[in-house]
Amino acid sequence: MATLAPDRPTVAARLRRAGGRAVTGAALPALLASLVVGAIVLLTAGTNPITGYEALVRGVLLDTNLPYLAAAFAPILGMAVSFAIPLRMGEFNLGGDGQLVLGGITAAAVAMAIPSWGLAGFGVAAVAGAAAAALWAALAVPLARYGRVPVIISTLLLGFPAVSFASYLARYPLTDKGTGIPQTPRLPDAMHLPALPVSAYVNLGLVVAVLVLAAYWVVDARTGTGLQLRTLGANLRFGQYVGIDVGRRATGALAASGAVAGLTGALIVAGPPYRFIDGALVTPGYTFTGVTVALIASGRPAGLLAGSVLFTALQVGGTGMERDVGIPRQLTAIIQASVVITFVLIVAVRAYRSRTRAGAR
Repeated sequence: MATLAPDRPTVAARLRRAGGRAVTGAALPALLASLVVGAIVLLTAGTNPITGYEALVRGVLLDTNLPYLAAAFAPILGMAVSFAIPLRMGEFNLGGDGQLVLGGITAAAVAMAIPSWGLAGFGVAAVAGAAAAALWAALAVPLARYGRVPVIISTLLLGFPAVSFASYLARYPLTDKGTGIPQTPRLPDAMHLPALPVSAYVNLGLVVAVLVLAAYWVVDARTGTGLQLRTLGANLRFGQYVGIDVGRRATGALAASGAVAGLTGALIVAGPPYRFIDGALVTPGYTFTGVTVALIASGRPAGLLAGSVLFTALQVGGTGMERDVGIPRQLTAIIQASVVITFVLIVAVRAYRSRTRAGAR
């Protein structure tokens, strides 16, 4: 399984080394740099940056937007955890979109097959969605072992047929006939996730997402599995030398990653509008945002939580900025991209300096 990762320290390992100093050393400068880029964009659009950012903050803190903030936080956190799991061993799962929709369409199909089972039936459907996505993600391991296709490539390529297959199901065999919209029928009322007291838009999925993060936190910090994944991410050859089964750990990490993504898709389907709609799980960009959060957090659980809150706030606040000052919400996407680019540049410069100093000795 040596083809799963390079023998030299991986990019993921370098990100984690920077992660120990994330707030003061890399993430904070990256965030500040992104705000400067955003200010430049606002100036070129003829808007005072202070006015624009005030509108962004108001969009986050507005009482009517807080429920949307909480609702969007759950899938972003879920996809961040999904990407972080294999990242800890130095692998990149870029097939999150495919696993997300595969979990959602599988959950919808199973739920429609057992409509009288109620909320317990949706639990079965959610497990089925997670299992389908886990199996799909784990296919990247034999492709790496026997086909010499890097995991980062195979997971990305596997995402496209999964999205297309889900689209086919939503348009033809599972479609809600007569609506003219590529979507499944509405899930039975008894299978809708219960809403939390704060708002009808915030349901039990938020609690499940936080529990998934907590489980990842425990496994990462308190178990031998977490230690082995971190060891492989830091130095694959050393991990092999001490007897870690790389193939087994890679299969488990990718399967767990896919399962979390599939579960996230199932939870979205069980919330408003309580059905699978073609494109609805992919369009909001949950996967890209989750990847961004996981990279900035270096896969660390605490960083995933803080990063998910920050980037969810950027997305929700962008709506308020667009409404109040007329700046398209895409500005928040520019800010997110600037954070990633700046952070990676800082990590790369630090790695180069470390190698230079080591060579000088």
